[in-house]
Amino acid sequence: MTTTVYARVESPLGELLLVGEESAVADGPDAAGDGGGGGAGGVRLRSLSVPGQKGGAVVQDGWRYVPEAFTAVARQLEAYFAGRSTRFDVPVAEGLGTEFQRRVWAVLESIPYGSTVSYGEVAAQVGASGAGVRAVGTAIGRNPLLVVRPCHRVIGADGALRGYAGGLERKKLLLGLEGGAGRSEP
Repeated sequence: MTTTVYARVESPLGELLLVGEESAVADGPDAAGDGGGGGAGGVRLRSLSVPGQKGGAVVQDGWRYVPEAFTAVARQLEAYFAGRSTRFDVPVAEGLGTEFQRRVWAVLESIPYGSTVSYGEVAAQVGASGAGVRAVGTAIGRNPLLVVRPCHRVIGADGALRGYAGGLERKKLLLGLEGGAGRSEP
């Protein structure tokens, strides 16, 4: 049985809403919280959203506010925003999205820190070139893990910032933080 838990974390993007699934059984050494499994269950991140995000999570009745369950995630986010970390090691909930969305999201996770790729390049990597670029854009827009799964690193073929569920100003901030505001190869 899983329980939905959440926490709020301050960031340069505004207050982040972290939502996870808390399992009654140990999930192993990669379970969230203090960074170790510890045999007491664990939390897997299901959503990380910003205020006003298109399609962002909203706290529901029955969810439990458990900030200590997200200690490891919060530390990683703090290190990222301070420029001390370039990647995340966060256990995520399984079974989210369609098979196509999961393929697109896997490509997002492979984009190096400080780099950008175009929507067309992502489409080519998942075998959805041409008209499939729009479907790729939709899948990217439905990414439930902003920042952690770096959809902000995908830009227009002309180098312009295009669509970001958290808003283009936040996309620009994230790319600036990473030093990747310009175009680069994957």
